[in-house]
Amino acid sequence: MQVDIFREILVPVFGGLGIFMLGLEFMSDGIHNLAVHRMRALLGKIAGTPVKGLAAGTLITGVLQSSTAMTVMVVGLVNAGVVGLRPAISVIMGANIGTTLGNGLIALPLGPLGLITAGIFGLVYVFAKSPKTTNIALAIVGFSLIFYGLNLLTGGLKPLRNMPEVMTAISSLNATTFSGLAICVFTAAGITAMIHSSSATIGIVMGLGAAGILDWQTAVAFSLGADLGTTVTSWMASLNLTKNAKRAAYAHIAFNFMGVAVMFPLFFLSMDLLQWAMGLFGMNPAQMVLADGKETYPMVPVAVGIYSIGFNIFNTVLMFPFIGVFERVLSRVGASSEEELEDYSMPRHLDRKAQGNFGAGVVSVQKELSRYVEGAGLLMAASRGDARAPTDIEAHYKALDTLNREIRSYTAAMLTPDQTPAKADLLASLIEEEDFSASLGEALYQISRRVERQAFSGQARPLVAELLALVDAAVAKRVTRGELGGNVQEDNAPQLLALRKRALDLGQGLSWDERGAVLALLGSAERAFFLVERIFSERLSVSRDLGRFESRPGAAGLRTQSVPVAG
Repeated sequence: MQVDIFREILVPVFGGLGIFMLGLEFMSDGIHNLAVHRMRALLGKIAGTPVKGLAAGTLITGVLQSSTAMTVMVVGLVNAGVVGLRPAISVIMGANIGTTLGNGLIALPLGPLGLITAGIFGLVYVFAKSPKTTNIALAIVGFSLIFYGLNLLTGGLKPLRNMPEVMTAISSLNATTFSGLAICVFTAAGITAMIHSSSATIGIVMGLGAAGILDWQTAVAFSLGADLGTTVTSWMASLNLTKNAKRAAYAHIAFNFMGVAVMFPLFFLSMDLLQWAMGLFGMNPAQMVLADGKETYPMVPVAVGIYSIGFNIFNTVLMFPFIGVFERVLSRVGASSEEELEDYSMPRHLDRKAQGNFGAGVVSVQKELSRYVEGAGLLMAASRGDARAPTDIEAHYKALDTLNREIRSYTAAMLTPDQTPAKADLLASLIEEEDFSASLGEALYQISRRVERQAFSGQARPLVAELLALVDAAVAKRVTRGELGGNVQEDNAPQLLALRKRALDLGQGLSWDERGAVLALLGSAERAFFLVERIFSERLSVSRDLGRFESRPGAAGLRTQSVPVAG
């Protein structure tokens, strides 16, 4: 029988695959818009121990239906210091279980209902006025399109069985031997790595199995490989983050690879067990059923879904007792002589328990602000070539940016409706100081980056060294020690003008790019002086004396002139 390749295969296969992946995207977007911030906050709050982390990972991923999104979220929380490495490992284990619950749902034969459900809730999405209703409708539309797309995909793959050349090519993908199993696993891992979705890979495999293109055992082998490929996204997300965030991504990779390595020699035994378990309920994954005159294998998607759930639960039960070992081993990954350098992405003084105590919370913020400025000073140390400075200023600046956001959110969370005006004013002043400190960090980063990127000649280097010394002295005097007297912006203006004149007077002694770099550095230094003075002035604008709140609550004025408390 002649097959119309375009109409019978290409249209339903690519159309179904596109609708399936669009459904995944819609469902993910709808649920994320509804709950992702709450989920992130919940995760940061409850994932304090491995057991709680495992439960949180399973629950939240079961709702979000994306282990990839969940793992990336965990890596980000580890990067921010909200979640420790040990509970993060357990959250990742739970995420693997949570996402398989969706794979089990995908296996249900709900394709015919998918289009009508998507149509109904598509109308709700278009005409809804409430953002909440819109997001709920979007999630349901996505969920429905997953089933409809899978139904189309399966129908489009069925005619391939009548094409000998295609079946000959696919016959090499057969998990009947260990070598064939390895090919199937790594093929699925490669596909998942490219499309960044294990759910999409498993959906495609279910379609191939239901159409009879892949036998049920080979389809299950592909689902095993999907667990390997999904680790690529979390690894990519961690590339520019802290060492601890990288270790969380490595935990995801190690957990999945070790699970597959353990299951690999047990695969054929597990296939006998799966077939026996399904037989108890009258299901046979190898049974063919005629649907509209065409052969179909409806139990293959069910077998893939059950195996995916069983494998991840088995893997978690096997690895969970060794979380402590995972943590100790991963803590050594990436260790070097630079390991002693402090990780500035993780707050050291922002104790969440102290947040409810105004005095303790303010002291925590002041200490962390002082630490931020200390970290920003390391950027200048890198410019001078100090051996103790961070070698990767880009990564160090990103770590400081994370810390600055943590300080701001911590301070803002201390603002309460029943607070006295004086307390609210002090917290607002601390937030402004944090903002100026972040801008100072950015200015110092610009200086350090320009020095790193520009090769300066012997004539230009003395100018750069003098400029760096001026900035260091200004930061130390005003921000670190909080010394009174003068104005660093005005006091340093003559020196900046003198450096500018010397750079221009050198004429042909400096290349055009060196001269441009020196002039740009002068501009960044001028901005740094301005910000140093603004931080100092902000500290003077509101008294940092916490004793006034204990002796005369609410009696202190708002904007007052007083001696600042450094840091």
